[in-house]
Amino acid sequence: MSGADAGMLEELRESAFAIAYRMLGRVAEAEDVVQETLLRVHRAFESGERIESPRAYAATIATRLAIDELRSVRARREAYVGEWLPEPIVTDPGQDPARQAEMADSLSLAFLVLLERLTPEQRATLLLRDVFDYGYGEIAEMLGHTEASVRQLAVRARRQVEEGRPRFTSSREQREELARRFFAAAQEGDLGALESLLAEDVTLRGDGGGKAPALARALRGRSRVARTIRNWGRQAARVGAEFRFSRVNGQPGVSFLDSEGRLVSVIALEIDGGRIRSISSIVNPDKLRHLGPVANLSALLRRA
Repeated sequence: MSGADAGMLEELRESAFAIAYRMLGRVAEAEDVVQETLLRVHRAFESGERIESPRAYAATIATRLAIDELRSVRARREAYVGEWLPEPIVTDPGQDPARQAEMADSLSLAFLVLLERLTPEQRATLLLRDVFDYGYGEIAEMLGHTEASVRQLAVRARRQVEEGRPRFTSSREQREELARRFFAAAQEGDLGALESLLAEDVTLRGDGGGKAPALARALRGRSRVARTIRNWGRQAARVGAEFRFSRVNGQPGVSFLDSEGRLVSVIALEIDGGRIRSISSIVNPDKLRHLGPVANLSALLRRA
């Protein structure tokens, strides 16, 4: 394989992962889709198949594979213990601001949770059109539908997610500053400061998957959420956990680490209009292992 071919495949890897992860919300499943996509692209090139647009060709394969995978995992997700949240993608807050801004809207945990309301075809259509900017005719070819049916899928998908879709009207700097104030208040146990930073109808979600202590169901309301976050801050102090600021799916967040540097949880904030609108806490170890060594939260709490 020439250097140019290798470079093209790397570009296709990034675009295929971008589609597959947003479709599935799981890193390992998305990586499987990417590997199969690249294998099929490579075979097509090796066989001499004429491909006018390698990007669209790879996107078609990745989308169809992701749709098939999404159909197969739906039953497992319905039986999931507690709240289901996507696997987080954690990046350094100092990375390219333009790239972070590009990620923020379509990669946030809040947006991916909204996509769970959609059928696989609706989800694919919305992402391909509104996130990846493919035309309706191209999407119709990718999905094997008529252009009219694809337009209908897009309309229904937008109707489903539009009301709850994050707006992110605050600037990146404003969101990061508010996040720092919020986590400082959580560490200090300052209930008043926590409440002042939360929207009145704020939602707190936790994903333990039945494998780590987590909220059984989402909490709503400024007072309840603030008290819960204060209690979590006290627990973190007792187990000797420290937090590291990061960007979680393009949004301000933290990674909590135990005294040996193992990951305890990842928390992401959705900030809109100068207030925190939702908080997502992921402690399911299966959803954290792709980020590094994971601590045993239950054991930490018992020792504390």
